[in-house]
Amino acid sequence: MVEIPTTRTTQICLVRHGETEWNAERRIQGQIDIGLNETGVRQAIAAGRWLKSAGIVALYSSDLKRAWTTAQSIGAELGLVPTPVPEMRERRYGVFEGLTYDEAKANHPEGYAAFEGRNADYDFEKGESLHVMFARVTGKLKELAARHPGETIAIVLHGGVLDIINRFVRGNSLETPRDFLIPNAGINWIAAVDGQWSLQTWGETDHLEPGALDELPA
Repeated sequence: MVEIPTTRTTQICLVRHGETEWNAERRIQGQIDIGLNETGVRQAIAAGRWLKSAGIVALYSSDLKRAWTTAQSIGAELGLVPTPVPEMRERRYGVFEGLTYDEAKANHPEGYAAFEGRNADYDFEKGESLHVMFARVTGKLKELAARHPGETIAIVLHGGVLDIINRFVRGNSLETPRDFLIPNAGINWIAAVDGQWSLQTWGETDHLEPGALDELPA
């Protein structure tokens, strides 16, 4: 007797937005609405072309400009219109937003030490803690997976969001140092079936020109 599966796997492609000038400057964007630079525009188009044969049926994106513009370029290649998901916005970095990492360290030494040490309760003086961000991001991720059983979807998002999702899928702590890359316009694949999550590939950049940035601290 052939067993018929009772659950269907959802494949999710996660794409970090293309490069911005603030990425190149190692300036903290958070939820400040920065657009793509010329390199980022090329990266977004390249990601869309790479994903043409991936069988993606729905496209979601953070509504911040750098992600949304990336998603529009990908959607143009896939024949899909992106749906905004504000829950996939970058972390709110409070008093750090607009500063370079070096400036944040100099101007807010105690806060930067908490940030660098991955203190999951630190919120940048009315920004957002890792615990709060984790609940926001993973709640929406689970919702999107449940909405598309047995289908393949794509989400365009941010480096900090990808950091959360990688840890969630692998079951790793928010406090441990990062051991994976998050390049601009990198492609990452995860899967969900019956509430179980798995990481398939991470940080793919074969579709990009050499030199995609991962300017995020570990």
